[in-house]
Amino acid sequence: MWQLKKAYYRAFQKIMKIAMYAFDWSEPELLEGPGAIDRLPALIESKGLRRVLIVTDQGLMSLHILDGLFAALERDGIEYVVYDGTQPNPTIDNIEDARQLYLDNNCEGVIAFGGGSPMDCAKAAAARVTNPKLSVKKMRGVMKLHHKLPPLFAVPTTAGTGSETTLAAVVSDPETHEKNAINDPRLRPKYAVLDPELTVGLPPHITSTTGMDALTHAVEAYIGKSNVRSTEAYAEKATRMIFANIEKAYQNGKDIEARNNMLKASYYAGMAFTRAYVGYVHAIGHNLGGFYHIPHGLAMAVILPHVLEYYGTAAHKRLAKLAVITGVKTDGTDSEKAVAFIEAVKKLNKDMNIPDGFDCIKEEDIPTIVKRALKEANPLYPVPKIMDAADCEAVIRRLMK
Repeated sequence: MWQLKKAYYRAFQKIMKIAMYAFDWSEPELLEGPGAIDRLPALIESKGLRRVLIVTDQGLMSLHILDGLFAALERDGIEYVVYDGTQPNPTIDNIEDARQLYLDNNCEGVIAFGGGSPMDCAKAAAARVTNPKLSVKKMRGVMKLHHKLPPLFAVPTTAGTGSETTLAAVVSDPETHEKNAINDPRLRPKYAVLDPELTVGLPPHITSTTGMDALTHAVEAYIGKSNVRSTEAYAEKATRMIFANIEKAYQNGKDIEARNNMLKASYYAGMAFTRAYVGYVHAIGHNLGGFYHIPHGLAMAVILPHVLEYYGTAAHKRLAKLAVITGVKTDGTDSEKAVAFIEAVKKLNKDMNIPDGFDCIKEEDIPTIVKRALKEANPLYPVPKIMDAADCEAVIRRLMK
């Protein structure tokens, strides 16, 4: 029975890989470089929009990071209304509140401003605006949306999620502690702003964990079985740039060059995984986040080396290439290079004070976490090696402190 299931999963993944050729994978229209946010109102105006909803969070509002955007919008006569109630793991209520604010104010487009949570909130709220008959739960899964979103402008303030170019959004259900992963090409923003000055104020621990989130995107995409030439190139660029810049940005948050490189690396990683998908690091991390409110980037950083070790030789050839690309190890067998790459990931975590496990995981929650993680991952994620329940439980137990 298990062999039949695995065969079905692989067949499904091959069909999805072929289906992906039918979609437009061109890059979003970009505004890049220091001060790029100041050019966003002109872009909005050029699309014939006069009133927008800005989706962000209270933390960014309290830091006054949006003040420059507000001033630029007012200067160019663009009206705006702000939804800043986004929680670290956006909830269904967040989505509905943002959607209602959009409708009540007759908005014509959405600006997603922040890290992964405001991005996910903005995407899902925009999807609800144009797909009113689909609840968040009904949007869960693959290609469930019926209508395209309103114009969506993505402004990342962390170098991590790559949400400015991905087809994914994740929404939490606080009643069941379940995360609803929505995957649809219609969720991809058509416009994005990569302004490194917006990331300068990030605390070191946010810089490190969001950066490791970007690394996870690149690595999971690269070692999976749904790559095409473009996703391989994006993942290689992202991995190389992250290894070269993440500790610089962590140690000196005002290093604009390192910040800019991390922002572009996150973008490249997003371009890679939005077509080639992720893997069990995300499936397990999403569900640990749903149960224990672990920040997504932190979850990715901690889980990544454990899952790579689980894959074993199934991922060694690909990981060996990344070891060479990053300069971690350029000689030896594929297995030696792969192991060296995993150890380098662990060293990045250690050097940036990221823990190697969690003390919040409860024994009684493990069966449900396993079930939900495998439900998310199988059959969709084209991973190097397919987990069963025992495999997944073993990885989760290695995460316990």
